[in-house]
Amino acid sequence: MSGDPIRTNFLAALPFWLSLGYLPVLALAGWQGGWWLALTPLFGWWAMSLVDVVGGLRTDNMDTETPDNSLRWYTLITLIWPFLQVVLVFGSLAYVSWTDRLSTRESWIFMATVGIASGTIGINYAHELMHQKSRFERFLGDMLMTMVLYGHFRSEHLLVHHRYVGTPRDPVTARYNEGFHRFFRRVLVSCFHSAFGAEKAMLARKGLPASHRSNPFWRYAAWQAGWLLLAYMIGGWTGVGMFCLQAFVAIWQLELVNYVEHYGLTRRHLGEGKYEHVLPRHSWNAAHRVTNFVLINLQRHSDHHYKPSRRFPLLQTYDADEAPQLPYSYPIMTIMAMMPPFWRRYMNPKVRAWRRKYYPDVKDWTPYNKALNPLPR
Repeated sequence: MSGDPIRTNFLAALPFWLSLGYLPVLALAGWQGGWWLALTPLFGWWAMSLVDVVGGLRTDNMDTETPDNSLRWYTLITLIWPFLQVVLVFGSLAYVSWTDRLSTRESWIFMATVGIASGTIGINYAHELMHQKSRFERFLGDMLMTMVLYGHFRSEHLLVHHRYVGTPRDPVTARYNEGFHRFFRRVLVSCFHSAFGAEKAMLARKGLPASHRSNPFWRYAAWQAGWLLLAYMIGGWTGVGMFCLQAFVAIWQLELVNYVEHYGLTRRHLGEGKYEHVLPRHSWNAAHRVTNFVLINLQRHSDHHYKPSRRFPLLQTYDADEAPQLPYSYPIMTIMAMMPPFWRRYMNPKVRAWRRKYYPDVKDWTPYNKALNPLPR
């Protein structure tokens, strides 16, 4: 095997294709109906976490100098999934609209579970694709994000989040003591405004108005209108409603992950509106083997923010001396996040320990808390 680099690379990349497991799970759940509809959340949220207990942590790192042509088997899955998701979302919509195998209630539940796949896998892959230089990959990223009616996420993520993470200017850095449900309501509005503001500012620097045709918000709107029209053609207004439900579930999962990734972590303010450079310490890291395969190393989030240009196979993991560690993988942490009192009791002490470890000289965190908690408690 060592003499065949193509086969070696294929076998090494194969675990990252575990996301395809969602397809047969959804097909079985949709065909059986009833309690089988619980199969998808059980698979995505609980089964993967339980397997992580057996799989343990994965702390080995790929050489960051590995050339792109050696990563083809890794990146191929991100290029295939957008087309699979079109079939998944609209094939499922046609199935519930044109057949009577599922009851009305079951049909709505089934489309919600489709949103688990388009959120867990689709948005995650879109995140990888939007960071690439290739126009085709960015096109696929837009395709996936607009399929959940959240096209502006690319503008917000690249122009706002990566620049201002851990500062008051980043809407999706979850504030210390801020519950998820309040966070979710806040970011739904603030992220759109910050994304549009960032694009408007870029156009202004070129002497162009926000309404200029080069503003990507026109592209996001066209994509989303097209998907909604397709949903209407398949299932009428009920189809549009089911499509929107799928999108809402996907967005809910995205913002749950955003909430977990940076909860309570802040960058040191250097004065005059300047902050220290982003370091691995400014994101929660998780080295859990199986969920990192399924989520294509998203949980190596500390390195992603430290080196955003790295493709997912090259993302490095860090030990507790360099980056704060989550005790569990994202599925369990996001479930905890939906229970704010429990979340605060569990995570607030970890945030305070992080502050003592990395910023022992900061004795009064009140200014930071106020700056990052603009909403009344």
